[in-house]
Amino acid sequence: MATLKVPAHVPSPEEDSEQLRKAFQGWGTDEGLIVKILSHRNAAQRELIRAAYASAHGEDLLTSLDKELSSDFERIVMLWTLGPAERDALLVHEATKKTVTSPNNFVLVEIACTRSPLELFKAKQVYQARHKRSIEEDVAYHTSGDLRRLLVPLLSTFRYAGDDVNMTLAKTEAKVLHGKIADKAYGDEELIRILTTRSKTQLNATLNHYNNEYGNAITKDLKTDPNNEYLKLLRSTIKCLIYPEKYFEKVLRLAINKMGTGEWALTRVVATRAEVDLQRIADEYQRRNSVPLDVAVAKDTSGDYKDMLLALLGREK
Repeated sequence: MATLKVPAHVPSPEEDSEQLRKAFQGWGTDEGLIVKILSHRNAAQRELIRAAYASAHGEDLLTSLDKELSSDFERIVMLWTLGPAERDALLVHEATKKTVTSPNNFVLVEIACTRSPLELFKAKQVYQARHKRSIEEDVAYHTSGDLRRLLVPLLSTFRYAGDDVNMTLAKTEAKVLHGKIADKAYGDEELIRILTTRSKTQLNATLNHYNNEYGNAITKDLKTDPNNEYLKLLRSTIKCLIYPEKYFEKVLRLAINKMGTGEWALTRVVATRAEVDLQRIADEYQRRNSVPLDVAVAKDTSGDYKDMLLALLGREK
């Protein structure tokens, strides 16, 4: 369930475009008007607003926003205004500019495993058009070893997205996974093949059988070395594929509970999930932390940044 709240009746894209132009004029930027408009428009509506703005003013709305805004508020507004495929392409590009052991490898896993096959494909198209290279090419260049062997096929695959499940295959591949993990062969090509190519419904059946047959969740069996970067990525891959709300809840919990909020992680999750499943993530957050997500966010942020986050979380002022 999404948390985005779009009014039943919204102004035309041209009217929204002109209101945003007004927000940029005068002595100071009207941040409240920017929040009021953009935080209550879906991706299709935001795209039409950008087109109307460019037609009327000869400049991309994103360029104007970049000139007028700053800091965390700029980041959330810019990410939100982008279309989903553009946003994912940007996040991947940022992630690949980091070092091999960067936590930004987790962003690559997020995008590979929580998007639908078509959403991932569209992000790859945008990335290639913008950078004249494929996502896989850049990820392969910036990673090595087991990390590369996992990340490149995760981003390459176009998974079957239907509900059909082969239970015989699930039992067979649960046994394969258990054997490889028991042997600590975490980078084995068969283990990687199963996790990177099977549909989410097929994997769910396989991992349920693993749990029932061998007495442990696979993620628990992959915790033999809690500090191993590759094993962390494997566990995140499984969570993103099967339990995305649990994965994102943990990202938010760590971001909010830091000494000083991890704004980039908080911004990324809210901007990418508000139109998808942020309500489920918020429910999981409250179940896990006994505090509503919007209350935790309000306590830990301030100003226009807080207002934009709370609007996307569906909380009215």
